[in-house]
Amino acid sequence: MDLTIHASFLPHDDPDTALAFYRDVLGFEVRSDFGWEGMRWIRVGPPGQPDTSIVLEPPGADPGVTDAERRTIAEMMAKGSYAGILLSTPDLDGVFARLLAAGAEIVQEPMEQPFGVRDCAVRDPAGNLIRINEAR
Repeated sequence: MDLTIHASFLPHDDPDTALAFYRDVLGFEVRSDFGWEGMRWIRVGPPGQPDTSIVLEPPGADPGVTDAERRTIAEMMAKGSYAGILLSTPDLDGVFARLLAAGAEIVQEPMEQPFGVRDCAVRDPAGNLIRINEAR
């Protein structure tokens, strides 16, 4: 079997703020920006990796999600416990300095983990947890 990860989905509660964070702070390319019925889906990805994307989507946009579930999603996003993603970089200290300078919400400064990686953690503007491993 030959499978690759094409896209991961993260919710946003403000498309312009999400776009600014992923494009201007993390340096991702905007692959598409699609609006429909007052909602926006923004696909971003790292330069030089056109086959891998993050889709920033409105939370609970699926028509099968109830209003009560949307409230639960909003509460979980506010706590930072709804969604997350793991990224990797060869320059963890440089990325962390850029995040710090941009005013990102720092969850954990770069540190050696007992399970063998050096990483840091931040939250994006919607509260999604972003862990960043140092590529070795």
